[in-house]
Amino acid sequence: MSAYLVGLVMGVGWVLILSALFGAPAFSPPAPGWYPAWADQVTRARITGLTPLRLVGVSAAVMLVIALVVYAWTGVAAVAGIVCAICAPVPQMLVAARARAWAKKSREAWPEVIDSLVSGVRAGSGLPELLAELGETGPEELRPAFAKFALDYRAEGRFDTALTRLKGRLADPVADRIVEALRLAREVGGADLSVLLRDLGVLLREDARVRGELEARQSWTVNAARLAVVAPWLVLVMISAQPRAAAVWNTPAGILILVSGAGVCVIAYLAMRAVGRLSSDPRTLR
Repeated sequence: MSAYLVGLVMGVGWVLILSALFGAPAFSPPAPGWYPAWADQVTRARITGLTPLRLVGVSAAVMLVIALVVYAWTGVAAVAGIVCAICAPVPQMLVAARARAWAKKSREAWPEVIDSLVSGVRAGSGLPELLAELGETGPEELRPAFAKFALDYRAEGRFDTALTRLKGRLADPVADRIVEALRLAREVGGADLSVLLRDLGVLLREDARVRGELEARQSWTVNAARLAVVAPWLVLVMISAQPRAAAVWNTPAGILILVSGAGVCVIAYLAMRAVGRLSSDPRTLR
């Protein structure tokens, strides 16, 4: 026993010595596939303190509360379980809705930002000064991010690092393209930077116009589809408070009907989202 203890102590000692000499090995487990998309949504939603993992925790808490409330109301475990499972994505859907609202506002604001950058580049102003100025005179939706860029640049004086943090705060594919264009112009020079930005502004205005028309036509259809999915389950919860109805759903046949109905609703909702989804630019320049 003492030999094993001595060997363990010596092994730990060697690990500590080697770590002090060469540093501890860096290990960063790969993030799940859903994590980057949720992280972008949380960033765009502008909810202070929220992270993807905390959003998962909030979803779990919402499921637990809904399950307890529905079970206390109906006394049917199957109804409570299915309703809480259907309500599980509600917090993420609310965050996604806030993210879409902010993305829509920013999409309308980016042409104004580009016009300011083009005017400043033509006047010969420095890129750091132009971006810092947007924190005071830029569109209201984007001012906080540019104001923090100004603070980062003044504190450290590193334009590249401040740009990377700005890109992370905005979490927007348009911002990625603008930031990388400015980074390239800063490093190797960009005589055609104003032309590139002007063309990008024209494309963004046209995209915002077309997307706005499509969203206006599509919004009532999407809301009606969501109501069609939720309404039957609200009716089910209300009628399950009656003892006779509760007894029916507590049988194997009743549970099978509930599970089948939930599966059909989920498939129909996912199909509706797939058909009605508008194309969006991926963040290829993270």
